Amino acid sequence: MLANIIDLPAQTDHSQLYEQIAHDIETQGYSIRLGALPANIAEALLAHQLSLNSAKYREAGIGRGEDQINNRFVRTDEICWITGESDAGKLWLDWASELKSYLNRRLFLGLFSFESHFAHYPPGAFYKRHVDSFKGNTNRVLSLVTYLNSNWAIDDGGELVLYRDENDQVGTRVVPLMGTLALFLSEDFPHEVLPAARDRYSVAGWFRVNSSVTDRVDPPR
Repeated sequence: MLANIIDLPAQTDHSQLYEQIAHDIETQGYSIRLGALPANIAEALLAHQLSLNSAKYREAGIGRGEDQINNRFVRTDEICWITGESDAGKLWLDWASELKSYLNRRLFLGLFSFESHFAHYPPGAFYKRHVDSFKGNTNRVLSLVTYLNSNWAIDDGGELVLYRDENDQVGTRVVPLMGTLALFLSEDFPHEVLPAARDRYSVAGWFRVNSSVTDRVDPPR
């Protein structure tokens, strides 16, 4: 059974953080680092997300491309894709690109592209248990979530619950504290987002391999 994550170590050196993440992924398939995202990036992302008006968001769906559907029984959050046009988006994507390069050198994962979006969970919103990529799809390889919530209390709810496998009914609960990073192999770890008592802000992203073929380019999303 995975243990609950409650400590809050400071992380300042990028290469040290990247190595910790790589070691975690290599040895257990997931990495949870509380308060680890550089503060300037976390603060810029939060400020930008709070500046987004409702027209920028869209109801989150399930699936990709033409196969995507909306199902409010499964998830009720809203999202806004990050393109790098804003200063905050560029900071985030540059940091993720550095992490991708490090993980490829260290773990030979063959990560090719990265896609990510802001996620807003209004009070009561949720995302039921699911996996980010089904076995054999060879699409999303590594999932990454970071949280942008200051002064989050245990009673506020909204935890990410990361399960070891399909049989695990307890899992690890990750409180969505500002700057916390959660990474895990996309095919291997079912997970869910529990309802929160207040607005919950985060960024979700996925590192993907290149599944392009000669007559079709596989875009990030």
